[in-house]
Amino acid sequence: MQTTTVDIPTSDGVADACLTRPDGDGPFPAVLLFMDAFGPRPRLVEMAERIAARGYLVLTPHLLYRAGRAPLADLSRLGDPAQRGAIIEKVMPLIRALTADVINRDTAAYLDFLAARDDVRPGPVAITGYCMGGTNALLAIEAHPDRIAAAASFHGGRIVTDAPDSPHLGVGSITGEVYFGHADADQSMTPEQIATLEKALDAAGVRYGSEVYAGAHHGYTMADTPAYDEQATERHWVALFDLLDRNLPTG
Repeated sequence: MQTTTVDIPTSDGVADACLTRPDGDGPFPAVLLFMDAFGPRPRLVEMAERIAARGYLVLTPHLLYRAGRAPLADLSRLGDPAQRGAIIEKVMPLIRALTADVINRDTAAYLDFLAARDDVRPGPVAITGYCMGGTNALLAIEAHPDRIAAAASFHGGRIVTDAPDSPHLGVGSITGEVYFGHADADQSMTPEQIATLEKALDAAGVRYGSEVYAGAHHGYTMADTPAYDEQATERHWVALFDLLDRNLPTG
């Protein structure tokens, strides 16, 4: 397989992205991979390659492209709490600017980019997201239910808030299947917030799975950070591939 950098025109500029495709001519079913706060980097390429190895073309867009091309900061020492904290402080205003409307418009551009490719199978795609990307993956399937067949959110934060546009309030538009792999003791997604999310999904009749990964911390899939949890990460792969096999089979 191969990973290349591509540029995607959007209504607000140009988003840089990583495109990972399997060997062969295709066409392949497509998966969007929505990044965590630290953005496109070797760890996300590794994850995209694991998905591509199952026969999917994977697009990993730089969601914070409005601030410049990735990387927006030095990511060489993500194991250093001070370094990690400084990066979070820098990107947090950019993350907050990713409103539902912005994600709607950007996702439309990513979907149009994929639909225009000869090596992408026509029809809906799937999406998986991590940390902030998990929250935005939910916003994406809410905004484009006819173009996204399934969405997974892993250690997503602030899916339930007191805001009138909280992501959990839009689940009624979803026609596909969604899955949530919550981190245990995650202050950005507490047991009370998880219960509120599940209540909203039940009320809307959405097909979903929602599980708490016991002992796993927020960011548990990211092997280049101290939050990494190998057992939880392997469990996440099982859940993700089950979701893809049901809703976007490669065959």
